[in-house]
Amino acid sequence: MAYTIRILEEKDWPAVKRIYEHGMETKNATFETEAPLYEQWISQSPSACRLVFEKDGKIHGWCKISRVSTRKVYCGVGEISVYIDPAQKGKGLGTLLLQELIRQSEKEGFWTLQAAIFPENEASIQLHLKNGFRVVGIRERIGKRDGVWRDNVFMERRSKIVGVD
Repeated sequence: MAYTIRILEEKDWPAVKRIYEHGMETKNATFETEAPLYEQWISQSPSACRLVFEKDGKIHGWCKISRVSTRKVYCGVGEISVYIDPAQKGKGLGTLLLQELIRQSEKEGFWTLQAAIFPENEASIQLHLKNGFRVVGIRERIGKRDGVWRDNVFMERRSKIVGVD
C-alpha cells in the first residue's frame, strides 16, 4: 500500500472536514455537532501535530493534537483526535496515523497525550490501548449530546522519552 502521512495543509480541509462530519453523524465520536472554520480548528494545534493519511491523492484519515491548557505547567499535555474515512476503517490507517502522531508529539515536546472517547466507540478504545494508552477512568455524564448526558472513557499515554527527568 503506497501512502503518505504528512502535515495537514489548508487545501486538505474540505476532505478533513467531511471525515470529521461523518464522525459527528455517528454521535459516538465527538460532542461537536458542527465543524468549525479551518482557522478555529487549527488554532490550538501545533502544525507538526496535524497529520493526514493520503493515498492516490485522496485524504483517507487525519489526526491532530490540541493543547489542553494555556498554562505553562501543561505545555506538554495534548488531547488527540483520530478520524478515519468510514470506507477505510479496519485497514490499519488509524494505527499508522496514531503512531506517527506519537512520534511527532515527542519531537514537539509533548510528554502526555490524552483522549476522551465515548464508551460505545470500542474500535477507538482498542486503537489507543494497542498504542500504549491506558484507561485513567470514566468521566461520568461529562457532557450532553442531543440532550442526553454522555460518559467518556478518559485515556492517556505518557512518553518514555519526553519528560522523564
